[in-house]
Amino acid sequence: MPGGRLTQQERQQIALGLADGLAYAEIARRLERPTSTITREVMRNGGPTGYRADLAHRATEHRAHRRKQAAPPSPQAPPQAYGRDPEAVREYEEVFTTVLMASGTPKMMARVMACLCISDSGSLTASELAQRLQVSPASISKAVAFLETQSLVRRERDERRRERYVVDDDIWYQSMMASAQALVQTVETARQGVSVLGPDTPAGVRFENIARFLDFVAESTTRAAEQARDILRTKPETTPGGTD
Repeated sequence: MPGGRLTQQERQQIALGLADGLAYAEIARRLERPTSTITREVMRNGGPTGYRADLAHRATEHRAHRRKQAAPPSPQAPPQAYGRDPEAVREYEEVFTTVLMASGTPKMMARVMACLCISDSGSLTASELAQRLQVSPASISKAVAFLETQSLVRRERDERRRERYVVDDDIWYQSMMASAQALVQTVETARQGVSVLGPDTPAGVRFENIARFLDFVAESTTRAAEQARDILRTKPETTPGGTD
């Protein structure tokens, strides 16, 4: 399997594959590259709809040049439990971070979220995050504050009274519910627009359609989140004489 950096020809093949609607896994198979390599390459350079081979190649060369000039010490991948490959975990963390960024999460916030999610405890202190990500405590504080506004992280104190930042299954439910509530507020504001602009005017009709659409999405999101939480929290029953 080829290693090292992607060539310009490979990037052109990626662009062609995306234009043909191929999945990342299929593009990776054709290039004999890991799927994570293709995912990271595309998400770093405009996403599936904005990827351009020539721009991606120049951007990569520019990043490499900047790294050579700065020449910072490369942090080693931390030791991993359960026999995991540290380099594979580090690479996956980068891919997950890139996907979060593509969904609209700012870079540092995405890095903190990914770091918390891949930790087995789902809980790290500010100093642990700063050490793992090689950034300042101030950067961690700012990132966590943003993630809290999205209901993606919560704070708690451990037995040593240290503040820890936590992600768990319920965090995703809370985040979805917060998102649905934000949609409800938008619906209410849109309906106010209808009364101000007039229900029979083009602008009023537009705002009514906005309200109806987002109202349906908010209700569907709330219902789906509640159903998913109930299903995931339900433990499978064990039959008599069966194994757990």
